[in-house]
Amino acid sequence: LVSCVGWTTADELFSCSDDHQILRWNPVTSEATRVVKLPDDVYPLDLHCFPRGIGGKKQTQAESFVLTSSDGKFHLISKLGRVEKSVEAHCGAVLAGRWNYEGTALVTVGEDGQVKIWSKSGMLRSTLAQQGTPVYSVSWGPDSDKVLFTSGKQLVIKPLQPNAKVLQWKAHDGLILKTDWNSVNDLILSAGEDCRYKVWDSFGRGLFSSQPHECPITSIAWALDGELFALGSFNTLRLCDKTGWSYALEKPNTGSIFALSWSIDGTQLAGACGNGQVIFAHVVEQHWEWKNLEITLIKRRTMKVHNVIDDAVDLLEFRDRVIKASLNYGYLVVSTSLQCYVFSTKNWNTPLIFDLKEGTVSLILQAERHFLLVDGGGLYLYSYEGRLISSPKYPGMRTDILNAKTVSLSNDTLAVKDKADEKVIYIFEALSGKPLGDGKPLTHKTEIVEIALDQKGLTSERKIAFIDKNRDLFITSVKRFGKEQKIVKIGTMVQSLAWNDTSNILCGIQDSKFTVWYYPNTVYVDRDLLPKTLYEKDASEFSKNAQLVSFVGNLITIRRADGSLVHLHISPYPGILHGHVGTSRWEDGLRLCRFVKDQTLWACLAAMAVANKDMTTAEIAYAAIGEIDKVQYINSIKDLPSKESRLAHMLLFSGNTQEAETLLLQSGLVYQAIQVNINLYNWERALELAVKHRTHVDTVLAYRQKFLEDFGKKETNQRFLQYAEGLEVDWNKIKAKIELEIAKERERAAASSAVRT
Repeated sequence: LVSCVGWTTADELFSCSDDHQILRWNPVTSEATRVVKLPDDVYPLDLHCFPRGIGGKKQTQAESFVLTSSDGKFHLISKLGRVEKSVEAHCGAVLAGRWNYEGTALVTVGEDGQVKIWSKSGMLRSTLAQQGTPVYSVSWGPDSDKVLFTSGKQLVIKPLQPNAKVLQWKAHDGLILKTDWNSVNDLILSAGEDCRYKVWDSFGRGLFSSQPHECPITSIAWALDGELFALGSFNTLRLCDKTGWSYALEKPNTGSIFALSWSIDGTQLAGACGNGQVIFAHVVEQHWEWKNLEITLIKRRTMKVHNVIDDAVDLLEFRDRVIKASLNYGYLVVSTSLQCYVFSTKNWNTPLIFDLKEGTVSLILQAERHFLLVDGGGLYLYSYEGRLISSPKYPGMRTDILNAKTVSLSNDTLAVKDKADEKVIYIFEALSGKPLGDGKPLTHKTEIVEIALDQKGLTSERKIAFIDKNRDLFITSVKRFGKEQKIVKIGTMVQSLAWNDTSNILCGIQDSKFTVWYYPNTVYVDRDLLPKTLYEKDASEFSKNAQLVSFVGNLITIRRADGSLVHLHISPYPGILHGHVGTSRWEDGLRLCRFVKDQTLWACLAAMAVANKDMTTAEIAYAAIGEIDKVQYINSIKDLPSKESRLAHMLLFSGNTQEAETLLLQSGLVYQAIQVNINLYNWERALELAVKHRTHVDTVLAYRQKFLEDFGKKETNQRFLQYAEGLEVDWNKIKAKIELEIAKERERAAASSAVRT
């Protein structure tokens, strides 16, 4: 029987079997050559290739591998077949061995129940765990700081640092035979003799449990990018999505498949079979959809484009095998093992082709004006004409673990969630690749799980939405000029989120409902209005753990936990309203709202008008939703004499008191700044301003005295007592001073408008 297989490059595989031979395979030519014959007492059990250079060293291939065997040793073997070192490791067989992601340490487990950590050269560093039953499988955590291993029916996650908390839970009803832990999505797979496979998160919470198969599941393995996994059983090979549901089931005549290994580019896998064969499989029929186009990978180097409107079919042929593709914003971007192709959906005959720097692209993200390629070497931003725009970098960058949830791209901004510190988001200017603003990353108080940038509108108003590990949804502005930006919570228990591609509308799946935030910016304008700008729908039909796939136009695509797709339509009117407001066509916006007669739409218009300082429209919209107090306040703002005062009161309306005060002081309207603080009962600040500018101290004290008298209280504040000594309050005098200030402001306003004229 063949016991183990492992890829060194995308086109070279090593396999070991109980006939003591190690063979090298070339899947392209289907040739196998013998590399080395092991001694007769060595029966190989597990093989793992040394990781390709991550970070600084750019090895394109693995130069060696570790082989564990039944005689209690592990062997370090070079690609040429030279056994460089054999190390006595366990009593009884060494059942599994795994390199960490950096290639700096090796973990082995054996029949003696021990878990041992070794250095790169094969020196024992520590014994991590000892238990009474054999350990059948082991995997490293994404940061190589924890190890996952089996203990009978239990799974155990043990951190390397001593005294750290160990996580252990019952995972199966039978012996667990195989595990795997993916570094990109941080999910764990387990397979056991109870004939089931299960998916877990790194906290040990079950996300998926399969129906029982006919036979125990003997092998399971993640594809490198964490989107797919495969499992093997007796005469069975199954391909599954990361959420657990099955894409394809094959019944090859193989006996049990004892080990599975994915190639580095994730396009093919190999299996070690119980009947002495090695099985090769290629992933085909991946599917991409956008508007009226369906694209399917029908062979390894051929795509079929189907236009559902006129039933036209095009075939796209490639020189090398297709590794990744993305279809959005009118372009199809395809990366093969050596080149990148950019097709315009208007013309399939003349793609733009350029060579890739590194080999394997692990992620393609598209925005309207450009797209991002992620590979082992870095992040590369290209225009659709194939020109390299920028290549952003940040300290400790690990591109091999980035996925669509941790990177987001818009026309002017790129956001990346850091892996070293999960509370941090790095934000870059797309065109220069430099960090945005003051260069400091965005920091949140808890770990962030998913991020998304809005796609439309001005660069200065770019927003980022993110979900933290408590499943709370926050929104904040990307541009931060020195001042601390407010991060505002707009939703709880959010599983998945997506921005619309043509207007800044956000949708998300909350605990039991599906929610659309038609104008998320409302939180910065008028917080109380936010609930009125939402659309909510019962989400029980989507089942648990549903994910948003896309939000194009007014069509939302959701993938349910069983893999089926559900399409939802939302009202087209908010999108149209965004379009009107974006081009300052307020009259059209009002006409639309009057035609639709929908409170949600009026609420969106009110918030948009306040955000754009259009008071006339705001007044009409607030009146339509019955917010009479706000209509009155807006009317009072319109009567103010100077432009600065009006602007300051608009800022007050949105709750930005600090900015309103700063604006008034900069404009020289000191009395108005003091009055704003008096109206808000910020007595200390009002007095501080009056004393600092040596004006209206008596006004502040008079209002304070009146306020205390109204409530029948005595003055206890030392500063007020100090300034009130020997001061007689004369309301006539104060009123005269106030009238003088207002007259002065009117004169200034008249003078400035005369200058403008």
